[in-house]
Amino acid sequence: MIDGAKQSFITDIEQLDKKGAGQAVVWQEEEGKRKKLKLTIPSTLPGEKVRVLIDRPKRRKANARLEEVIEAHPERLEPPCPHFDRCGGCVWQHWQYEGQLRHKTEHVKALLEQHGFDPNIVRETIGMEHPWHYRNKMEFTFSPEGLLGLHEQGNFRQIISLETCLIAGERIVKAAMEVARWARDHQLPGYHKDTHEGLLRHVMVRESFATGEVMVALFATEAPEGELKQAADDLTERITKALPEVKSLLWLENRAWADRIQAEQTHVLAGRDFIYDELCGFRYRLWFDTFFQTNPVQAAKLVELALEMGKPQPHEKMIDLFCGVGTFSLPFAKRVKALAGIEIVETSIESAKRNAKDNGIDNTYFLARDARRGIDEVLEQFGRPELLLLDPPRSGAGGKVMRKIGRSQPERIVYVSCNPETFAADIAELVPFGYTLKTVQPVDMFPHTAHVECVSQLVLKKEAGKN
Repeated sequence: MIDGAKQSFITDIEQLDKKGAGQAVVWQEEEGKRKKLKLTIPSTLPGEKVRVLIDRPKRRKANARLEEVIEAHPERLEPPCPHFDRCGGCVWQHWQYEGQLRHKTEHVKALLEQHGFDPNIVRETIGMEHPWHYRNKMEFTFSPEGLLGLHEQGNFRQIISLETCLIAGERIVKAAMEVARWARDHQLPGYHKDTHEGLLRHVMVRESFATGEVMVALFATEAPEGELKQAADDLTERITKALPEVKSLLWLENRAWADRIQAEQTHVLAGRDFIYDELCGFRYRLWFDTFFQTNPVQAAKLVELALEMGKPQPHEKMIDLFCGVGTFSLPFAKRVKALAGIEIVETSIESAKRNAKDNGIDNTYFLARDARRGIDEVLEQFGRPELLLLDPPRSGAGGKVMRKIGRSQPERIVYVSCNPETFAADIAELVPFGYTLKTVQPVDMFPHTAHVECVSQLVLKKEAGKN
């Protein structure tokens, strides 16, 4: 016991939650009765015995702070990042990489088994040879005092000022540190989420590992005019001098109360309003709000796996559902007769059309519709496709969309998922329509986090013998 509001316990870590934190149960004595308390303990691993400190222990569930590891997991490491204990950017730097990959494979298997699928069809997770500095995009936030960093683990309102980031591309870190020094030197205030006062909100940095081009986008509540023009000019001089690779330096006005990366107006301080990136031999234009895979090394593996499982043929028609800017559309379009891409975000569809034109692809049809209505419209124009690929958001496609896919009866389906939980629920909807799940390949897109991507192949039973 520490005091009336805090308690110290020794407990065993039973398992990890879906965010990668340890889970444990302790029993409390209260007025002669034993009460069970469920704990969430970051920076712990299954099987460890630890001492933890708990705030407000009278609740049935509580977050606990790790005080001491009494019996360590054999794969525990000393985290290399100085911010690891506080920063919410990654959660598993204390775990050997092989252990992370094994856990992700087991996690996918367990979720599929819960939905009645054979876990033996799940392959071992594909990891990275060098699982550091892999991200090509990062979003940093200013504190009300004007310090730039990432959110504290478990506390969205607290910002950790950074010296480095081991999962971001090195030019991304360099650009962010340059902006942070600029903000400090000019004593510019950050934005306060409660009072909705202040100037600087976010910095988003993109880096193309293929072309070397960098985008730096500063989000602020005012335009770079009047008293701010001198500061904006100084930012332009600093960034272009420190990073000649920056081909897009933007000042974006964002006055909305919602704490999102968005803009009412864009001011180009230097270069253009987009950068070029490449993936699997195709060139893409990326704006500040373009969704693009954030790990280009593993993204190339996703495309290769999707092509391997989809087996596109020159005489076939194909639908790419949730197509975004055409990440999968373009490689597949080169191999099929005709491809229809469906995406609800209109700006992404415009980008997909432009990217197809830039790459000399003329057999695509991109439609800005929600998934259900888009499928109906494409089926009416194209007829039944032989192949369908879907890459939905973390929330999944949903039962109505999956049943719509099942009724359209494509011979083969490739499902690319960033959330195994919604993936397992989605593909269960296809079983009554005659589909067999043949292969699931997990891919580690985000080392040192609990996230895992999957590429899977489903076939109609009459086609199963051909694959």
